[in-house]
Amino acid sequence: MSMQGAMIRVSSVGRRTPLFIVICGCAIALLSFGPRSSLGFFLTPLSQANHWGRDTFAFAIAIQNLLWGVGQPLAGGIADRFGATRVLMAGALAYALGLALMAHATSVGVLDLSAGVLIGLGLSGCSFNLVIGAFGKVLPAEWRSLAFGAGTAAGSFGQFLYSPIGVALMDKFGWHEALLIFAGVTMLILPLSLALATPRGPAATPAVSLPPQSFRQAMAEAFGHRSYVLLVLGFFTCGFQLAFVTVHLPSYLVDRGLSTEIGGWTLATIGLFNIIGSLTSGYLGNRIPKRYILSTIYAMRALSIAVFISLPAGPITTIIFAAVTGLLWLSTVPPTSGLVALMFGTRWLAMLFGFAFFSHQVGGFLGVWLGGVVFDAYGSYNPVWWLSVFFGVMSALINLPIVERPAGEPALSPA
Repeated sequence: MSMQGAMIRVSSVGRRTPLFIVICGCAIALLSFGPRSSLGFFLTPLSQANHWGRDTFAFAIAIQNLLWGVGQPLAGGIADRFGATRVLMAGALAYALGLALMAHATSVGVLDLSAGVLIGLGLSGCSFNLVIGAFGKVLPAEWRSLAFGAGTAAGSFGQFLYSPIGVALMDKFGWHEALLIFAGVTMLILPLSLALATPRGPAATPAVSLPPQSFRQAMAEAFGHRSYVLLVLGFFTCGFQLAFVTVHLPSYLVDRGLSTEIGGWTLATIGLFNIIGSLTSGYLGNRIPKRYILSTIYAMRALSIAVFISLPAGPITTIIFAAVTGLLWLSTVPPTSGLVALMFGTRWLAMLFGFAFFSHQVGGFLGVWLGGVVFDAYGSYNPVWWLSVFFGVMSALINLPIVERPAGEPALSPA
């Protein structure tokens, strides 16, 4: 896109500068991803208070992951068609209500409704996925890749902040009050979402001049495109690994003789190092093929998990694993969203990335649910750890054949 075109796009967002938009979007990503990433610390106290097995809590979080994925294409399509602000506000309200209701869950049904349905649908409306879609529409092309990385990194910074803060709030006030505090802070998303107002309908055109395309036409084009299908399939592994680690790693560490505080700092370390990983991934996305970035990430994840579960448990090995995992954590998001924008433009970016994220969340559902079921059946998480290794290797291979060019553009013939 020319500099003149970039200036036209920036001026179309009024007094909002690209930097201001990125800051507000990053704040939303932080506030939405933080509580969700610390829910694993509520597994043990909530289960003990209600005399539930780990599979009960795990199933509620699995529902959350699945509905987050199911709702993401729908929320993305609505945001693409009518603008992002209302979707972000509705998601934040559902999210806050789910956290508040979860604090009073004394039955399995209420837990599934709060931690599962409300938080899952709330996340589909106000998480970094919607932020990335808004970035794609209101930011000039030269800002996008780095902004995608910054939005992803901000979510990780939320994990870094919320994990130790959540443990501290639980120790000082109790787990009920910690959830209520999380619910109140989540409401800050409402005013921040005003900064991400996007053009409605046809005004949200891609950088390249293309004929108007309907919702159904965009879906048909995407799922008829081999590289997009491979990208969606590979993203399944990311969700499986992340959801399993987020929910079950704290309990896994306690089972191996480490303290709850180590679990808190482990997730915090993952969040901290993911800031580096996401920003680096966004930076490299403009310089080297994105498929190679994704393949390397998945291969390194498989290797790090295999090494971690093969070594004796200890604070040092756990923190090292957390640092390596953090570098690879959500660094898949910038190249994945960047490939979607490259293939299909930004007109339906939130929706098409939403379908990729649905695959991610199907993986998340299975990772969380299988973690609880396998542990209750065998008293160990090891089978799920090794399944994570297998999926990592498969996704490393799946991403290699992806072709990085706009859909419909013919391949260059050899000389």
